[in-house]
Amino acid sequence: MGSIEDYRRFMKSMFGKVGISDQSRGVEPPPLEAPYDAEADVVLLPEVSRDVVVRPDIFECIARRRSRRDWTDEPLTIEQVSFLLWATQGVTEVLAGGRATLRTVPSGGARHPFETYVVANSVTGLDAKVYRYLPLTHRLLPLFEMNSRRREDLTRAMLGQRFAAHAPVVFIWSCVPYRGEWRYTLAAHKTMLLDAGHMCQNLYLACEAIGAGTCAIGAYDQESLDAFLNLDGNDEFAVYTAPVGWPTER
Repeated sequence: MGSIEDYRRFMKSMFGKVGISDQSRGVEPPPLEAPYDAEADVVLLPEVSRDVVVRPDIFECIARRRSRRDWTDEPLTIEQVSFLLWATQGVTEVLAGGRATLRTVPSGGARHPFETYVVANSVTGLDAKVYRYLPLTHRLLPLFEMNSRRREDLTRAMLGQRFAAHAPVVFIWSCVPYRGEWRYTLAAHKTMLLDAGHMCQNLYLACEAIGAGTCAIGAYDQESLDAFLNLDGNDEFAVYTAPVGWPTER
């Protein structure tokens, strides 16, 4: 554990102290998304549609934004999940011959260092599994089935926050830090955490737009959540979670 002063320094800009990056050395950039088996049985998500939006007024969505923690038993639909994934990490343009992307959220240097994991507890059109989002093709990669044991594992990883683990859908974002370090070295880490905030705020607004709710959560056990997702905890590790459901009070 560092001192309070150490963590305060971490919040300050490191630009101007970054040194020579791998990008400057001519090293090839890391992949835009984590590799996976090309023969895997992926789920093609429905085309993103405005039809799921019930509140098209952005002013109303911003004004209504709240953290919501109490859910009904009503499932989300795969169409709604498709919209939420697009709103948080959807690719709008591929640049530089496939070496960079523009997305629905900003990211320092267009590095987009996150992977999105979706815990589908109750989604019409999706099996109860944990998936990884593939933003370049707008598909889901099934990882493993959800059951009562794994739901309790997730609850423990979320420090006993049952509402967070038992929501119809749980978004878990991991970070692949080298995507940012490749360009910005030491300055990348603050930038990547700022990027996470942009991403989750889009989820809040997109949830309000479809009539659902979410709650940003940074309180979890790092080792347990990484283990739940089978992450190595170094080259990729969990950084943020957000359950999504239908609020009991709308």
